[in-house]
Amino acid sequence: MTVKNKVIVITGASSGIGEASAKLLAKNGAKVVLGARREARLQEIVTDIEAAGGTAAYQVTDVTKQADVDGLVKLAQTKFGGLDVIFNNAGIMPSSPISALHTDEWDAMIDINLKGVLHGVAAVMPIFTTQKHGQIITTSSVAGIKSFAGAGVYGATKFAVRNLMEVIRLESAEEGTNIRTASLYPAAINTELLHTITDKDTKQGMDAFYKQVGISPSAVANVVNFAVDQPEDVNVNEFTIYPTKQA
Repeated sequence: MTVKNKVIVITGASSGIGEASAKLLAKNGAKVVLGARREARLQEIVTDIEAAGGTAAYQVTDVTKQADVDGLVKLAQTKFGGLDVIFNNAGIMPSSPISALHTDEWDAMIDINLKGVLHGVAAVMPIFTTQKHGQIITTSSVAGIKSFAGAGVYGATKFAVRNLMEVIRLESAEEGTNIRTASLYPAAINTELLHTITDKDTKQGMDAFYKQVGISPSAVANVVNFAVDQPEDVNVNEFTIYPTKQA
């Protein structure tokens, strides 16, 4: 199987990496099902995809709610007759020093960045284990492989999903379910993540840094497309995506 005709669920699809990936995958013949909280943006993206000759659907989805993610997966099965890939891409990055004690933001990152991914895994695992094929792609972060001051809790959630994806890969190989995984470690990618930072000093520093080195979400979309496009017996499972200018 290649990208063409694959049914792909994408969370966090209303902007950034999710939007870019949806449009590229649809351009290459995939049937994409988009989930996010902003219905107007989802409608606009689906309209753009269809106008370009692609196939897409959407459902308003809050990844902190298992029922919402289950419903998004169910939509893919009902509308397009199956499911091949889930791209767990929803995430927030309200970075701040631990000493600032933005504990509400800690909870939100755990709920979206970690539990949201677990909800995606739980939604597709029965399908993938029964059909004995499927792919789980998850957006971690370069903060999931390196530690950064100001990103303690954000990084903790991203380290966690890195471990989760590798364990799924190992267990799938042992169980013979043929579930492939891919973890993405984007660095400075120009998305709406920066808008979620409320700590003034952190925001100022990150804005300046991204303005200097940040690159388009299409860079990550190209990697997603590459991972999906591999033969079923090939699991390309870890990708770090840096701007060339970023040290």
